[in-house]
Amino acid sequence: MGWAIALHGGAGDIPRSLPPERREPRLATLRRCLDLGTAALRAGRPALDVVELVVREMENCPHFNAGRGSVLTTDGTVEMEACVMDGNTMRCGAVSGISTVVNPVSLARLVMEKTPHIYLAFDGAEAFAREQGVETMDPSHFVTEENKERLRQAKEANRVQIDYTQQIKGQETQAPKDDNSRIGTVGCVAIDAAGNLATATSTGGLVNKMVGRIGDTPVIGAGTYANSLCAVSATGKGEAIIRHTVARDVAAVMEHGGLSLQEAAARVVAGVPPGNVGLVAVSAAGEVSMVHNTTGMFRACAAEGGHSEVGIWHDDANGHC
Repeated sequence: MGWAIALHGGAGDIPRSLPPERREPRLATLRRCLDLGTAALRAGRPALDVVELVVREMENCPHFNAGRGSVLTTDGTVEMEACVMDGNTMRCGAVSGISTVVNPVSLARLVMEKTPHIYLAFDGAEAFAREQGVETMDPSHFVTEENKERLRQAKEANRVQIDYTQQIKGQETQAPKDDNSRIGTVGCVAIDAAGNLATATSTGGLVNKMVGRIGDTPVIGAGTYANSLCAVSATGKGEAIIRHTVARDVAAVMEHGGLSLQEAAARVVAGVPPGNVGLVAVSAAGEVSMVHNTTGMFRACAAEGGHSEVGIWHDDANGHC
């Protein structure tokens, strides 16, 4: 069996014409984070530590829609979300409405480990963060010039944006109300050498989302889920992922249908309307699956057997390690 890891940097309508200056920094971050995660697994660190470590690194990268790179609400504010789950124990923690915490994924883990609850949000989550002494910054730290411009474009077009679609010049006001932006939610799944499964997901949500909107990332069974069979982290349009309980369904199809991870993930993603979802997953058998029904998904994986992969589009590789 051995260890295995997979991570994503968001799925969406990623055009092959995506300029190198937008593409390469994200791929470089995926490679760096994959190396970080594989080194930790080789060193014998538990899967839960590894997924938190990797997602923290991605939250610190402004090229992705999490942490420092989080997109803005309709009021120009940041409301971050994150979730972690341990597969063997099914312990989990989630946060929403975070505006000052540098690494929301670590706050989600603290909710899991230091409270009797699973999910804290907004003022309560922020107060808990202060009590725990986690690193915080003024909310302005998370508001980048690029995301201000993205919000301005979204408001002009009267739309809510998800990950990665490129704006067409001269057609801004004709775009559909649910369109995509240029950066993505982040997530990581892993199985360690002892057979422990874990998952973590983090996001800033949708560009121009209503204040108070909560997506799939912190919803256990929708954007994030792990049990003794598999660990899953999803990305895409949160409302569609919640409706289809994507992450839990992968595990359910494996459990009740007897399918392999690859078969289960493919079936679940195919059941969601096209253009809405991608996911990465690992199984207790050490399988890895990276599936999406969007144009592309920034993704990477590695397994103890030696195989590794970094890609964006369907034909970059076979979608599993």
